[in-house]
Amino acid sequence: MRLGTIVWREMFERRNQLFTSFLAILLGISVIVSVKNITVYSEKAVARELDALGANILILPKSASLQDYYGSDVQEDVFPEEYVARLAGSDLEGLDNLSPKLSMPVELAGRRFTLTGILPRNEFQAKASWQGAGIFTRPLGCGAVDIPGAVAPPAQETLVRRRVIDRLGEADALVGADVAGHLGVTASDTIRILGKPFTVTAVLPQTGTVDDSRVFAHLHEVQRLAGKGPVINAIEIVGCCDQISRGLVQKINLLLPEAKVVTVAQIVDTQIRTNRMMSRLSLLFLGIIILVGGASIANYMYANVFERRREIGTLMALGAGSSVVLRMFLLKALLLGLGGGIMGYALGTVLAVILGPRIAGVPVLPILWLAPAAIGIATVIAVLASYFPARRAARLDPTLALQEI
Repeated sequence: MRLGTIVWREMFERRNQLFTSFLAILLGISVIVSVKNITVYSEKAVARELDALGANILILPKSASLQDYYGSDVQEDVFPEEYVARLAGSDLEGLDNLSPKLSMPVELAGRRFTLTGILPRNEFQAKASWQGAGIFTRPLGCGAVDIPGAVAPPAQETLVRRRVIDRLGEADALVGADVAGHLGVTASDTIRILGKPFTVTAVLPQTGTVDDSRVFAHLHEVQRLAGKGPVINAIEIVGCCDQISRGLVQKINLLLPEAKVVTVAQIVDTQIRTNRMMSRLSLLFLGIIILVGGASIANYMYANVFERRREIGTLMALGAGSSVVLRMFLLKALLLGLGGGIMGYALGTVLAVILGPRIAGVPVLPILWLAPAAIGIATVIAVLASYFPARRAARLDPTLALQEI
């Protein structure tokens, strides 16, 4: 009779003990899979929302404060546009949507507004030294992703929030909602700012922020109108929160010691705390399954060895060596781990898909790479927990085992 057949029959002769051990593995793996599945999609949803909020790293002149930035968005002090080249040409990871800007006050139809110069994406791509810098490609898990069922923000709103658009001519302008309402302009109209005619390419939607009182134009044209040369007064960055937690701000400070680098702490901490909490929760459940599942399997195997010592002695008396007995118990553990891992992944995935929208508020889909991870964890736990009972069985003295009643 084959070893596999012996193991298969023996497993189902003691179904109650087998079911208890299998249930411990099944429930533990299913909890780990469901928590991890929900965590992954929750992180994607948070990253998407953070992208919609805009920059979480600001590079300002030394004298400027975060309060000044959000209060007027116009600082008298400036720094060289060359800082953008330093960032784009550096090897810093986690930089995305790098947006230099120069803001200056302008008066339109008797009311004060802000003219903000921004640099479109094609200007970055036109510079050979900046190509391949990855400043518009976020690392995996750091940027906004498409989530099934999530509603993408309007394209025009994305322009104003991210500050990065593909193309913007030197005679083009994006007009905030308050500016458009006050001037009575719509797309394709022409407005004059400091004697320069601009064609309104789009009227941005109402945001309830200072952006509503802005006119966005090409950075180099705003620099020419300001008469200050190639300077800027802010660089906005949508940084990867994981990289921020690993010291991205400190690295930028070393690269640009003449500037001030600040983070919007509330935005950054939201994702960092969420990610850490869910990761620790996954580790907690992994520890529980190792203790509970491992103890249950070890107890099942020890009891199995004690109850079947006469059968083990008979097998060894018939010529089965210690290695055969060891393989028999480890094969039993392997089958138990494989079954618990496969069923645990399936149950955990179903729970995540059902509970994800209720717990995290985001739709959740199956994650295929969790399947081999779940099976591997379950198998390793089962085999390791069974090793010492199996070794004990392999070391039984057949003569003593057969003498026992």
